Amino acid sequence: MPVITVKMTHEDGGATKEQKEQLCQGITELFAKIFNGRGAKSAVVIIEEVSTDNYAIGGQTITQIRQKQN
Repeated sequence: MPVITVKMTHEDGGATKEQKEQLCQGITELFAKIFNGRGAKSAVVIIEEVSTDNYAIGGQTITQIRQKQN
């Protein structure tokens, strides 16, 4: 059983329920296409949304970087 994890930042309210459903469907379809149908019915997709306060580049959180950009 394939387990596919997607990590993305939670910004501007995060992804909607519908966007997450589409993402899961698209990822599952792509996996099945690449692996000749294998895993299409058993693929597990996990979406992890990470707060921009909990993700840093160069010692600065993404929240800090976004604030400086505005």
